[in-house]
Parts: sequence; C-alpha cells; structure tokens
Amino acid sequence: MNGLLPEGFHDRLPPLADAAATLESRVLDVARLHGYERVDPPLAEFEESLGQRLKAASGKDAVRFTDPVSRRTLAIRPDITAQVGRIAATRMAHHPRPVRLSYAGPVLKLRASELRPERAMRQIGCELIGRDSIAAVREIVTVAVAALEAAGVPGLAIDFTLPDLVEQLAPTMAAERLTALRAALDAKDAAAVAAIDPSFLPLIEAAGPFDAAIARLRAHDTGGALSSRLDGLEAVAQAVAGKAALTLDPTERHGFEYQSWIGFSLFARGVRGEIGRGGSYSVLGGQGEEPAVGFSLYADPLLDAGLAPAERRRLFLPFGTDADTAAHWRSEGWVAVAALDPEDSAQAQLCTHVLDNGEPCRI
Repeated sequence: MNGLLPEGFHDRLPPLADAAATLESRVLDVARLHGYERVDPPLAEFEESLGQRLKAASGKDAVRFTDPVSRRTLAIRPDITAQVGRIAATRMAHHPRPVRLSYAGPVLKLRASELRPERAMRQIGCELIGRDSIAAVREIVTVAVAALEAAGVPGLAIDFTLPDLVEQLAPTMAAERLTALRAALDAKDAAAVAAIDPSFLPLIEAAGPFDAAIARLRAHDTGGALSSRLDGLEAVAQAVAGKAALTLDPTERHGFEYQSWIGFSLFARGVRGEIGRGGSYSVLGGQGEEPAVGFSLYADPLLDAGLAPAERRRLFLPFGTDADTAAHWRSEGWVAVAALDPEDSAQAQLCTHVLDNGEPCRI
C-alpha cells in the first residue's frame, strides 16, 4: 500500500501536530478571556442552507455529496464563519446581543489557489454578532492581535480596507459602470480608472503605510463624505498601534466582497500571503440581517513557516522506573516516556532528557 494523499491534502506529523494544537489552544484561550464562548458546528450541512449563508462566491468552494440517509445534497464546509452565523441566528437567536462566539475546526475547499495549494485547512476564529460599531471592530482587531501574540507569532502586520468605499463615493453611478470601476481599482489600473472617472485616481495613490494613506484620503475627501468613516478607521487602528505594522489599501476588495464598512488582512513576518482575515458583515437570520464583525486565522501557513511552537520536551524514564516517580514528573508538566524493555532508549523515543539519579538531565 502507498501513502499518497489527494492533491491539497496532507498529514500533520509530530511535533507539528502538537504545535498545531498548542497554537489553537493559545488563540482560543485569549478569546475565552475576552468573553468569546466556543461553538463546534458539524463538518457538513445541507447544501442549500449552507450555500445561502456562504453567499455565491464561497458557496462554489464547497465539496458536495449525496447523503445516503436523507437522499439530499450535503456540503462540506469551506468556511466556518457562516455556520457560526447560523447558530447565532437560530439556536442562539434568544441570546442578548452582542453574542461572542469562538471556534476551531477543519475546512475543505473544492479547489486550491496557486498561492495556497492546501485544500484541507484548519480555521480558528471569533465572531461578535449583533454589532459592527467602531467599538466592536476595535475589540475584534485587539483580540486577533493578542491571540497571535500569545501564540508566539512575530512581526505582525495589518492591512485595512474599506470594501464599500466606491459605493459610498458614487451612490448614483450606474451598476455596470460601478462594477467596471471597482474592477479597475482592484487591479490598480490607473488608465482604466481615468477612462471611467478620473476623480477616483487618488484612491489608488492612497494605498500604503496607514498614517500617510489616511492623510491622502482626507486630502481627497474635500466634501467630507468620508470624514466619519476615516475617523472610525483611525480609532480602530489606534487600538493596535505599536503592536503591528499598519497599512491601508482603501479599494482592495478581493476576498472582501461581502464585508461592509471595514475589512482587514493579517500577516506575519516570514509567511507568504495572509495568515488571517476579518471585518464587518451581515448575518442572515429569520428576521432579516443583523450586523456582525469577526476574524478567521489559518494555522497551516504559520506551521509551514515554522512560526508556531513545536518544541519537544520529553523525559525518558529508564526501564524499571516506578509508577509514582513517573506520576511525579508528569505532574510537574513533563512528557515522561517509560521504557517498555531494557533495550529501549531515550534516542529511540525522541526524548530530550533522561532521568538520571532522580533528576532530568538534558541529553
């Protein structure tokens, strides 16, 4: 038998599997201390309901199959955020708002991208449902940064965006022209933007380090249409100033198609591409839509870059060590591996220490 796996799938071996568990635990511990209670939705749901909550773009990422029991089409989740929204809107609809929920679990995508070839990943995140105020976004961004700091992730950076900025500045523009303008701004195509409406060219130039970008946007906003929005964005950024490098790309929409007034991407030094993403959005419920804000982290890029803790600290107990001694060292926090026969060795058990004269000694 061979050990080949489907494209985009992988085994997580020791010590990286332990590192993944440690990363997840540290992130969720920080979330818990901020009041976020954990939920654990199922891996698959009925395709029709999950697809509606994922919206059109993400719904295409779902792997579908027929349930042999109900004979209905099920979908394996490509994202957990929509499931948390379902829980908040149905089983926790009675809960006073805002409701703070955290989660962690595997997700599966139908297709991978060139930048991120994994199809099976582990997603960790927090959702604050019932508010999308400045205070709510400040809290979510603060929790995300604190969680990554607790997990030992260095060199954090946050890139903010304003997903509905173009709509706000051009409320009467025809839909077809607006779509073309958004596409040109996404591509940073100055010629195409100038052909549609040259007044939007300063938005391309506004991308960059946060303070300078905000200043350029305020200079462009001569009519004050963006004043309150930029004030809110600055208040959010102030909450994590000095803890992460901050940038702003006001027209970035790739991956933020369903965010409302604010979105952000998380990066870490030494990792190619994003390690997480968040922002404000709407949760679909029985009474219509309600505001929400949250973030999702992906453990795999951090683990692949070696940024999550993967340290082994294992104590080898020579053959014949009594059970009380083993229990003592385990109570002290040691991973204590007992020899099962006289030929066993610390090297064979990947131990870093050996019990010698009653004390751990580094090998």
